[in-house]
Amino acid sequence: MSTHASDPLAALGSLPGVADAVDSVRKAVDRVYGHRVMRRRSNEISSEAALRGARGSAALSGADWALEEVRRRTDFGSDAEARTVGAALRLGAEAGQLLSIWRQSPLRVLARLHLVAAGDPGASVGRPRLDGETVDEPLVTAPLPTPAEVGGRLDGLAELIVAGGEAPALVTAAVVHGELLALRPFTSYNGLVARAAERIALVGSGLDPKAICPAEVGHAEQGRAAYLAAFEGYLSGTPEGVGGWIAHCGRSVELGVRESTAVCEALQRGAA
Repeated sequence: MSTHASDPLAALGSLPGVADAVDSVRKAVDRVYGHRVMRRRSNEISSEAALRGARGSAALSGADWALEEVRRRTDFGSDAEARTVGAALRLGAEAGQLLSIWRQSPLRVLARLHLVAAGDPGASVGRPRLDGETVDEPLVTAPLPTPAEVGGRLDGLAELIVAGGEAPALVTAAVVHGELLALRPFTSYNGLVARAAERIALVGSGLDPKAICPAEVGHAEQGRAAYLAAFEGYLSGTPEGVGGWIAHCGRSVELGVRESTAVCEALQRGAA
């Protein structure tokens, strides 16, 4: 992809369709933050957004449960789908606790996210995979980068996050998501971790400070086929492909906004 050496993420804003996506997302987020329910019940909206985001992320990872099933269940260790849903819920709860660390030490946050998702302190948990270790990520079948390449690209990503810059929040979040999905740095739960990191990037940037715009909802609503097609574009490294992935992530945020707006409307009707 074509980038400017001093601020490669900011340069992505000139890719096809990206400026329009950034503008559309900002307008959508501003609208939901301006909803009258947000003035007094934002904590409820945030909690519901976390639940719905976890459900959406788990669905993309193969555990497509109804929202009410996710809401009522308490046992998440009985089978693979239950463990996936449990991991997504734990990540949704943990993400908000890691914002203060993200801009100083994003790799530490990623390690913590994997530990939280895995739910046990196994030998491969909370660190990038080593030579010879396998990766359990059935959704993404692209060739795996080597551990050496993973280490180098993770360091580069961390440097970009710590440095900040002028890139729109959507661009940074989409690149974080795409890179983690491409690298699959852990032996398990990479998709869940990538989407949780996207959420942290959106919240930490100030675009969505109350975490009420769950992009995971939008990714799930657009479907696994569209998600993977957009991700293939990111992997291609072409301007059109990377721009298409960022636009896809933007549409996911907008759909998450629509979901939270519906929650606001339901709460308003209940209070009327």
